[in-house]
This record gives sequence, structure tokens and C-alpha cells, in this order.
Amino acid sequence: MVVSPLSSARFPVPLEWGMPPAPEALPAARWLVGAIVREWGVPLSGDVFKDLELCASEVIANALLHTGDRCAVTVLRRPGRLRVEVTDRCPVLPRRERGAEETGGRGLLLVEALVVAWGWYPEGPGKVVWFEVPEQDEAPCPTHGWGTALGLVLSSPVAC
Repeated sequence: MVVSPLSSARFPVPLEWGMPPAPEALPAARWLVGAIVREWGVPLSGDVFKDLELCASEVIANALLHTGDRCAVTVLRRPGRLRVEVTDRCPVLPRRERGAEETGGRGLLLVEALVVAWGWYPEGPGKVVWFEVPEQDEAPCPTHGWGTALGLVLSSPVAC
């Protein structure tokens, strides 16, 4: 008797894909995070949905910019929360604070202001940076830009 992993899986199953180290892949990654959330029917207000997309863009962009290497993006649904994780191979930890004279690097302050929780933990030679947004009772998931996350491919997905 063959047992399928799907027979014991909890749905929705976390979705993960690899991101090539190219800035032009970022809009597609942001769109895919939103498409997954819509496909799962996660109850989010329009504002929280926009915050989710913005924070996903920021964390993914940080991984691509600061490592110059591929990263992996994972979207998970936990009780009452939606979590996005970005795994990279760079051991340098994320920094929230920047000098007053620096022109960039304030994205994690934005993430911190918009989400219910965020952080990082070591993973292999690198780290995972994650954030969570709360689900909201009776808040329909926005349907603008509707698409399905099933069968979508970003250029050539690869694991980090």
C-alpha cells in the first residue's frame, strides 16, 4: 500500500518557491504572495492585504539586495495568522537601525510598524527573516488582480 504525503497533509499546505537574484523578479514574487493568500481565502482587510504585499516586497528585496544570491520564499497559514518567511544563505543578521546620514535601509522599521510580529532565526549557512499579519474575522480577502497560485512558476524556480 502506497501512502501519499497528501493524505496526512494539513491544508493549506505551506507554499515555497525559489527567487532568482534579479530585481525584476520582485514584482512577480509580490504578486504570487497575494495570489496564494487569495487562493487560500485568508480573511484580510484591504489595508492588511496591502501591508502584507508591501512587507513581502521589502523582506524579499532585502534578501536579494544584500546577498546577491537566490532566496526561498515560504507562505504559511497558522491559527489566526499568515506568515511569510524568506530564507537566504547570508549569515549577516538584519539591522533595523541606520545612521541618520544613510539614505536607505529603513525597510525593516516599516515592516515592524505594519505587522503583528517579525524576526529572524539562523538556518544552515544563512538565516530566515519572517513576519506575520493577523487574520481578521469577517474581512473578505481582496479580489483585485485575482489569480490562482496553483501551477504558477516564476521564471525558473530554484531552491536556495
